[in-house]
Formats: sequence, C-alpha cells, structure tokens
Amino acid sequence: MTMKMKSMEQYEARARIAKALGHPTRLMLLDMLENKETCVCELTDALDVDQSTISKHLSVLKEAGLVASRREGTMVFYRQTACCLEGFFTCIETVLKNKLNAHRSAV
Repeated sequence: MTMKMKSMEQYEARARIAKALGHPTRLMLLDMLENKETCVCELTDALDVDQSTISKHLSVLKEAGLVASRREGTMVFYRQTACCLEGFFTCIETVLKNKLNAHRSAV
C-alpha cells in the first residue's frame, strides 16, 4: 500500500488552522460561538478580557476560516463557521482521557 503525500501547501494550510486553534482563549471563544451568533461585547463580558484582546483572537479565528462576522450598526457579531469542530474536540478529549488513563496505570 502506498501512502499519498499531500503537497507542502496543504500541510502549511493545515498548520495555519492548527495554530489558530492553539490558544485557550480562542478555544473558549469557539465553544461560546458553537450554537449562537454573539456580539463582541458579550464575549468580552463573559471572558472578562479587554475588547482589544478578544478582537485580536477573533481576527485570528476569522483569518483561519473558523468564524465569520457581520456588522449591525456599531456592533459586530461573530458565529462559528466550521461545523466539524465538535468531532475534532471530541477526538482531543479522547486523547486526553487515554493519556490520563495510561498515566494512572503506570502509577
């Protein structure tokens, strides 16, 4: 069986998305945006973080294609655009549980 390699550009694109997912605040934002469109002000209040910090994180997620935004007057609303993230996060949780179980078995 031969393994078909993807192009370097495909791996670089994957890495950009993985990098966008590589911050706890961005993961929290994605969870908050999973089921409903939310304004920046609500996200700022919920996380107790400066608006500029939240906006920077949302910009990274938007650039990666994980969220989209719309403006309504002076307010900006964000929504998650990647419906497959739930499966990805389930996979991560499984890895974490397996790692914890392996650690417990070793002790």
